[in-house]
Amino acid sequence: MKKIFPGLILLTILGLVTLSFEGVDGTYELSDYTPDDTLTFVVPEGWPQPLYDFDKNPLTKNGIALGRKLFYDDMLSRDSTVSCAFCHLSYTNFTHIDHKLSHGIEDRIGTRNTLSIMNLAWYNTFMWDGGITNLDVQPLAPLTSFFEMDMDPDELITRLESSSEYPKLFKQAFGKDADVSGYYMFRAMSQFILTLNTYNSKYDKVMRKEAGATFTEREQKGLEVFRAKCASCHKEPLFTDGTFRNNGLAVDTNLNDGGRIKITRNIDDSLKFKVPSLRNIEVSYPYMHDGRYKSLQMILFHYSNGITDSKTLDPALKKGLNMGEDDKRNLIIFLKTLTDISFIRNKAHADPNRY
Repeated sequence: MKKIFPGLILLTILGLVTLSFEGVDGTYELSDYTPDDTLTFVVPEGWPQPLYDFDKNPLTKNGIALGRKLFYDDMLSRDSTVSCAFCHLSYTNFTHIDHKLSHGIEDRIGTRNTLSIMNLAWYNTFMWDGGITNLDVQPLAPLTSFFEMDMDPDELITRLESSSEYPKLFKQAFGKDADVSGYYMFRAMSQFILTLNTYNSKYDKVMRKEAGATFTEREQKGLEVFRAKCASCHKEPLFTDGTFRNNGLAVDTNLNDGGRIKITRNIDDSLKFKVPSLRNIEVSYPYMHDGRYKSLQMILFHYSNGITDSKTLDPALKKGLNMGEDDKRNLIIFLKTLTDISFIRNKAHADPNRY
């Protein structure tokens, strides 16, 4: 694998790699490269510092534009029918809502629900089981997965080198000496993905005490229920604590998915999966690692009445989450305040061939 770092691929497989912007509302066009044309990553007030190392991959308008083009290009799949965006739709919080499980070339069906892509600068583990620990190589997993894009990395680089556009675009993004390579391809994709940040929901505006932003009585009650019942795992403001937990789902015997144990080989990690963020949850169904639930009501029924006990069940769920019907209704009303319309309708995130 001369182009895509064979050592990097090995480290990724072993799980050992640990490696709103100002102006982000604009749609970036590729132009002549200027080394100092960098963008400032904006950390919202009250948020933790991001975990991504921007010193190793400074953000530029051309880098973001190249990453966006790659993200939406079907050429990245073996038969040129599937792009990254095929499973990560911008208007559904960058996830796939018409299948329970990931959906790839030749109508192949994967083994897990597609995770949303958002606020990834604040993460250092990726995928439902945390099997990848570096955003810059995360795309390698779907690119090479039989169930998704089934692409040979060397073949992909050959395609990009042979195209009429990409060699020039790589130089525009990374300098005149930059050739088409996996190194630059992954960094460009990271740059685009790192612009997919959501923090302008009604919840955020109320927390920032913006003029005219207030919760209704039921939204406020729902927030109180959330903080009492859910916040220990879905920690504000990211609405996840980034951990892996067994949330009491009965094992799907068709999938027999053990979760994080597949990565760590530690029996204590059996049936544990990443705690997903609840941001934009209203538009990112189906839910859970296997997409078994289609509605928020079904999720709350699970936590109230459907917990399956096991040795690794999260201690907070041993007795279920005791919620009355009014609590559930108010909680759902609150969760809808996490919908960020400006994020899911942002044209700068959508297919560049359309905007």
